[in-house]
Amino acid sequence: MRVLLLTLGCLFLSLPALADGAARHGMSMFGELKYPSNFKHFEYVNPDAPKGGLVRMEARGTYDTLNGFTIKGSAAAGLGLIYDTLMESARDEAFAEYGLLVRSVVVADDLSSVTFDLRKAARWHDGKPITADDVVFSLDLLKAKGAPFYRFYYANVDKAEALSPHKVKFTFKGRKNRELPLIIGQLPVLPKHYWQDKEFEATTLAAPLGSGPYRIVKVDPGRSITYERVSDYWGRDLAVNKGRHNFDTLRFEYYRDPTVALEAFKANAFDFRQENTAKVWATSYTFPALKKGHVIKETLANGSPTGMQSFAFNTRRAKFQDPRVRQALALAFDFEWANKNLFFGQYTRTQSYFSNSELASTGLPSPLELKLLEPLKGQIPGEVFTKTFQAPKTDGSGKSRTQLRQAKRLLTAAGWTIKDGQLTHGKTGEVMTIEFLLLSQAFQRIVAPMQQSMKRLGITANIRLVDTSQYVNRLRDFDFDIIGAGWGQSLSPGNEQRDFWGAEAADRPGSRNYIGIKDPAIDKLIDHIIFAGSRDELVAASRALDRVLLWNHFVIPNWHINSYRIAYWNRFARPAIKPKYGLGFTDTWWVDNAKDKALQMSLKGGK
Repeated sequence: MRVLLLTLGCLFLSLPALADGAARHGMSMFGELKYPSNFKHFEYVNPDAPKGGLVRMEARGTYDTLNGFTIKGSAAAGLGLIYDTLMESARDEAFAEYGLLVRSVVVADDLSSVTFDLRKAARWHDGKPITADDVVFSLDLLKAKGAPFYRFYYANVDKAEALSPHKVKFTFKGRKNRELPLIIGQLPVLPKHYWQDKEFEATTLAAPLGSGPYRIVKVDPGRSITYERVSDYWGRDLAVNKGRHNFDTLRFEYYRDPTVALEAFKANAFDFRQENTAKVWATSYTFPALKKGHVIKETLANGSPTGMQSFAFNTRRAKFQDPRVRQALALAFDFEWANKNLFFGQYTRTQSYFSNSELASTGLPSPLELKLLEPLKGQIPGEVFTKTFQAPKTDGSGKSRTQLRQAKRLLTAAGWTIKDGQLTHGKTGEVMTIEFLLLSQAFQRIVAPMQQSMKRLGITANIRLVDTSQYVNRLRDFDFDIIGAGWGQSLSPGNEQRDFWGAEAADRPGSRNYIGIKDPAIDKLIDHIIFAGSRDELVAASRALDRVLLWNHFVIPNWHINSYRIAYWNRFARPAIKPKYGLGFTDTWWVDNAKDKALQMSLKGGK
């Protein structure tokens, strides 16, 4: 569900396209939807794909709850499969949604409300109808008892009211937010009759009631979770679902160690793997099954923005509050050396919070950007107006003396000097020690060279590798110095920026403002994004925010790759057209019976 919520920002609309008071089968940014009201299926599916087969997937860490809507516990993988939302996003249109639980939607001319007409055929897995009361209950429940994110994200929804058993209206408050109708369209709907007498905020291993294409059939806490395709799923013949949800059974197998997981994949313990480690991709996919063609290894293009992956500073710590300190520490990371020696040259250095999109800042600010930035002079770094941001660059030799000399000058200017071999603050006497809180062992080899560079600056840098539960809890409580953090972005950012960088989110446990930013200028730029009146204004506001975030040196930018690296046992087929914004494995692929039979025979020595 967290992944689902990240996609909610992919929705920005021009006024004529959205708010004309007419009932529509979908909503789009650019006026005309790609798919007409009588469309049969999405272009990136095979409507005749056969159903069937067990697919075994990999999951990392562990889980202890089947309720992914609250802050408590670690939620199991795949929970979004059991729920339907009001509308469904098209994976080949960046700014479009089509009716799933609803057959039509009406947005008020003044953007003050949105009204949905529910499909009368919609059913929960127990056969009871899905009603407007369920929708109202879902919004109220998530805002009152869900994770803090929901209260923040739906803050501008004044109320939801059932106008009839199958019609529900959401009324908005505050400034007119063009994103809100589509945000509401992605609301996960929960069954009132199931949850109303249960403690929603508690962790649970009881399979919750849903309405989606799959249901939970087996729970082995911390080890695996199994989902079964609902054969009489109420929405199976809808245009938005045709050709999708083709696997009969999906089982997520949990592994705590990525090395063990890879060996399990090689041994045919699960079917599909997406590789995130460059070294492993370059050196470890040479096993016999791959050479025999039993396993397929390939890269697929990724058309989505790659956002910002980084080492992020917790500015709630006094030692990180001076941007010169943060800039100095960024100079201790030699990306060019790491890319050559650790990543096999597979990555590109990230230079923007909106990388791989038109929202990324380049060159100097445009006139439209300056219109937003100039009123903030004196509140934002001066370099925003005069320089193009460039992450520190080395010659890749691993001997970054020039960068470390620059770092030393910055630290001295910030009041830090070497005393008895340790970097010490001249006024407070604090000795600079840093802890990198890590979840993945793969990052240890990346941080280790940084440790050595920081040691030359008089800094003691330690690595703390923890398990998933401890890591999640410490993130929720902002109990860390530096973490590996990432913020995914959409092609049209919106309300989620408040959760990333907004002052109100800085002290809210569970928010994604890991950095602890409390900056009125940044809040104003976020508002410019949310309330932009046109696409041009949105792009300008996003680029302006990008520049201010970059020049505050809140993070040490990492790297990105514009493709998916995948490997899978040769028993699948997929549509001829790949969804532009996504991989589509669990959503659009299917088990090819001929391939599966041939694979099983070969593995048994049948040929």
